[in-house]
Amino acid sequence: MSLTLSITSLVAATTISVSALVGDYNPDKLRVALLPDENAATIIQDNKPLASYLEKKLGKKIELIVTTDYSSMIEAMRFARLDLAYFGPVSYTIAKDMMKGGKVDIEPFAARLKGGSTKYQSVIIASSEAELSKIEDMKGKSLQVAFGDQASTSSHFAPKYTMMQAGVQPGDDYKENFTGAHDAVAHNVERGNAAVGGLSRPIFERLIERGTIDQSKVKVLGYSEPIPQYPWVMRTDLTASMKKAIRDAFYRLKKGTADGEAVLKPFKADGFQRIDDADYDIIRRIRKNVQGR
Repeated sequence: MSLTLSITSLVAATTISVSALVGDYNPDKLRVALLPDENAATIIQDNKPLASYLEKKLGKKIELIVTTDYSSMIEAMRFARLDLAYFGPVSYTIAKDMMKGGKVDIEPFAARLKGGSTKYQSVIIASSEAELSKIEDMKGKSLQVAFGDQASTSSHFAPKYTMMQAGVQPGDDYKENFTGAHDAVAHNVERGNAAVGGLSRPIFERLIERGTIDQSKVKVLGYSEPIPQYPWVMRTDLTASMKKAIRDAFYRLKKGTADGEAVLKPFKADGFQRIDDADYDIIRRIRKNVQGR
């Protein structure tokens, strides 16, 4: 398998063959992108079992890719430089919008299943030294708030929307700082560089579990409403047989099996379940409210 930490050349334009437009795209190597929501080297290392599993099940070489940021991942998919990708909910809807009417489109096919649900939450945390106990306490404080990537669902859009629902407005009540990744948000709050931060609840809990973040230095102010999990997406111009093989490979992963335990561990998942584009309409609503259009 080929493992790539970061790519910027992905966004370069590429020529799409006429044959690819009729659903007969079946490459010898599948380029699989993983969202850069934590340290790239950690993501690659943690997902080596995924690459090995897909190589075994699909009979293809697998190249794992972690792009420099969310925007470059969207652009890479837009220009057909990726075949499969693990998008965030917001970045998926952005990519889907940008690819409408283009030569290549994408479709979501699987999402993380945990505790019988394909939904998760964002968590809003604060420094243990901050005089805050709930989100509403942020009003009128002119705080420094850390977010991850600007296109991130659970480390930008969801926590910001949750704050807005509590009457806490960017600019009026806080200044925002984009750190680029979920773990960076937690570290900024832990170190006192930001009073408050928003990130994925599963990632935050994993950081606490690993001891990466000192739990005594942070506290939870609240959670977002449940939102659909990160979608696995594929190019729509893949052959029907390849699409089926990909779906089957993901749906067969179950906790308690040898393959499942190895592949699902970094996702903290029980498996992957079918998901459709309509499941992300709530994300489109959140985007509209946060962006004001």
